[in-house]
Amino acid sequence: MEYLLGLDIGTSAVKALLLQATGEVVGSVNVEYPLTSPRPGWSEQEPSDMWMASVEGIRRVLREYRVVPESVRGIGLSGQMHSSIFLDRNYQVIRPAILWNDVRTSAECRQIEETVDSEVLFEEVCNPVLEGFTLPKLLWLRNNEPWNYEQLRHLVLPKDYVRFRLSGSLAMEVSDAAGMLMLNVRRQVWSEPVLKSLGLSAKILPPLVGSAEVAGRITKEAAELTGLREGTPVVGGGADNACGAVGCGVVTPGRGMVSLGTSGVVLAHLEEARLVTGGTVHMFNSCVPNEFYMMGVMLSAGESLRWLRRQLGGESYDALTRKASAVLPGSRGLVFLPYLSGERTPHGDANARASFVGLSATHGEGEIIRAVLEGVGFGLADSVELLRSAGWQGSSLRVLGGGARSPLWQEIIASITGLSLETVNIDEGPALGAAILAGVGTGVYANVLEASDSMIKVERTVEPNQEWQEIYGELHGVYKNLYPALKHSFASLAKFS
Repeated sequence: MEYLLGLDIGTSAVKALLLQATGEVVGSVNVEYPLTSPRPGWSEQEPSDMWMASVEGIRRVLREYRVVPESVRGIGLSGQMHSSIFLDRNYQVIRPAILWNDVRTSAECRQIEETVDSEVLFEEVCNPVLEGFTLPKLLWLRNNEPWNYEQLRHLVLPKDYVRFRLSGSLAMEVSDAAGMLMLNVRRQVWSEPVLKSLGLSAKILPPLVGSAEVAGRITKEAAELTGLREGTPVVGGGADNACGAVGCGVVTPGRGMVSLGTSGVVLAHLEEARLVTGGTVHMFNSCVPNEFYMMGVMLSAGESLRWLRRQLGGESYDALTRKASAVLPGSRGLVFLPYLSGERTPHGDANARASFVGLSATHGEGEIIRAVLEGVGFGLADSVELLRSAGWQGSSLRVLGGGARSPLWQEIIASITGLSLETVNIDEGPALGAAILAGVGTGVYANVLEASDSMIKVERTVEPNQEWQEIYGELHGVYKNLYPALKHSFASLAKFS
């Protein structure tokens, strides 16, 4: 039996997944590691923790499933986007990584917008300037830690750092590079106009590789640490959402997915790049060569329900949704804005905050719970509307993540967005996509579409509830009016936080 190994370098853990070359998932293990917040709004992680968790994950998955090293055909990696790892001339880490959810770089975002011509910027990087992206973090380092910036010789992202430690080859995979604000997304080259405008050099950026391209091979040292065979191919892999799309079959035009994890993602696969000038929609390179995807991101999807669960004493999610199911759609006029950590799509506002609007003495737990479920649905619908404005014409979304386990939440989201929600047979996330890419890169599969479609099948479909759609259509209009009305108040309140 031959196997493929997928590694997902996440925000809180590494997931190591084994896939049989015939397409069956053997199993996976998770190895957690910490992140720190030295100051409010800061989010950092030690790259050495990512590496050691990867080593442990590989060793454990091989041992637990009794896989001999010689049977592993190839390795693919996925990882958190945007997070910055700074290396010196000797490839040593200079400081802790600054993560995707770090919002310290507001001043640097304004610096980019004021320095780089807006038309040139958007034509080159195809994305809005946001705190979470990599370029503002690089400028922050230059502006605030010049002693560290002077040592900087190589800037990499988490999965590319782990690949370097595995193979000794430093490279940047293109779907991840697209989230740095330094890549010409359509041409797939580093953007000299953007870098030159800001006084930066492309010399600190590694060579670009494709998602299924062999980018290195396991070194002797890495083989001894992990238990893998020296010389095993390691492919480029992909950004977490790009690999997640591969892992659920969203690899051809017309298909889309919604991920209900801590954050919420609505993603649509495209054959050609389409620019969206408003609403902080992202346009990135897909793991399918020379194709793309559009993506809207809300920062607190599953996190909104998790937060409420903590406040209500830790009842099970099933108990919460049972209470919500006893309430009529619309929660008797109670609306929840799900901006617990600010918001990315459609507002791009780090100061936005969650709110219950319409609360009265007659509302109880059921209405509050259902309002949270509906508020997340309205936030996801904002992204769907923006993707449709750019020409996406899909009629369904493949649903993934922990929130997808709730039939009620699926029906609410389907009714708010007007799209069918499809549950697939395998929900292993980005690690599965990374393993599939390893198979394509090592010749096990002919291409990404063929490999993904041979494994991923739709098992269940939830259609919009027509009676609920009319109610939610009216309530979504109310929801959309609330952020503009509260925006200035959010900004004023931010100073008290």
